Amino acid sequence: MGMPQAKRTSEYDVVIEQDEDGIYIAHVPELPGCHTQGDSLEEVMENVSEAIALYLEHAKGRIENPLKFVGVRRVRSPEKAGA
Repeated sequence: MGMPQAKRTSEYDVVIEQDEDGIYIAHVPELPGCHTQGDSLEEVMENVSEAIALYLEHAKGRIENPLKFVGVRRVRSPEKAGA
């Protein structure tokens, strides 16, 4: 009997941001170093899907230091002193 294969997740959380030039940037918190960009949301989603596939192919199921995406929270900054 061989070693059991690492369980592969079929879905990953993707964080998408937009830079000052309007370019969308996506990264996958669960896969350190997995990121891409695109000119539109549609393009960045296609690109990130491909980036995930390439990442997993290269990792051969062994992801070093995987992270668990917990979520995004909005935090209010404290008021400036004396303002």
